[in-house]
Amino acid sequence: MKHFDLSLYLVLDPDLCQEIGMVETTRRAVAGGVTMVQLRDKQADTARMIETGLALKQVLAGTGVTLVVNDDVEAAIAIGADGVHVGQDDMAIGDVRNRIGPDRILGLSVETGEGARAADAALVDYAGIGPVFPTLTKPEHAPAIGFDGLARLTALSPVPVVAIGGLKAEHVAAALAAGAAGVAVVSAICGQADVQAAAARLTAEIEGARR
Repeated sequence: MKHFDLSLYLVLDPDLCQEIGMVETTRRAVAGGVTMVQLRDKQADTARMIETGLALKQVLAGTGVTLVVNDDVEAAIAIGADGVHVGQDDMAIGDVRNRIGPDRILGLSVETGEGARAADAALVDYAGIGPVFPTLTKPEHAPAIGFDGLARLTALSPVPVVAIGGLKAEHVAAALAAGAAGVAVVSAICGQADVQAAAARLTAEIEGARR
């Protein structure tokens, strides 16, 4: 049985994390309550992804926090990561599942109703749905869908959903009310003056919304 918690999902960004680095950002964010971490570095080659991923694995050891790697299946396998996250245009989902095996987590980015319906629960474990708001961390993203769009796509998804795209602490309650199992954030944690406090505030909002 695969165990993962989408509640507070940190997507790492090497530029935003530049001051203290992705590994130290992760250490502090986990102390603040992050439940899942995605290594995303579009500029890195596989060797550098593996190097960063192995360092992240050390930081996450014993925490129960899962590590997924964006797009780079080869790196994810070499790192021994818990899973992979891919976009719908990156690689055929069946091929990704065959390469990573049955036990690793597989996440899929979803931006449309058609994409949500097409998420095959036999292959995919969760869907990242968005962008809820426009976001600078992914400049080529699809049009923002808002919370109404998030609710509509979440209702269509056969797998649990994590909301993504410009989300801050003040948006947590609305994202969860729309049916998301959690929120994925980048700039709400990466590059913040106090990473642990930023994560703790998001955690508190999540816990408050679930009461």
